[in-house]
Amino acid sequence: MGTPLTKQAVADLYFLEHRAKVLDLAAFLDRFDRASEPGGTDFRVQALTAALGLVLDGQPDRARRVLELWSDRSTEPIERAPMKGALGAMPIDAKDRR
Repeated sequence: MGTPLTKQAVADLYFLEHRAKVLDLAAFLDRFDRASEPGGTDFRVQALTAALGLVLDGQPDRARRVLELWSDRSTEPIERAPMKGALGAMPIDAKDRR
């Protein structure tokens, strides 16, 4: 399904907004890399960088595929939540157990 806008109109309307989001993401990743804790990474940052691969692969339905990547597909309730609120992504090892 297409949009009634032309590609030029979409770029004219939305480019600067999304340019700023890319800069924010780059700054976050730079800040994360400079953090004082040596080695390792966070599963949320791994999920974010994995999503970038989907964004750049040129295939359709990028938003759906990114959301699926970050989604918890488990069907059994957990005994106790690890925190109050959402994590925003699933740890890589949790995805492997599905």
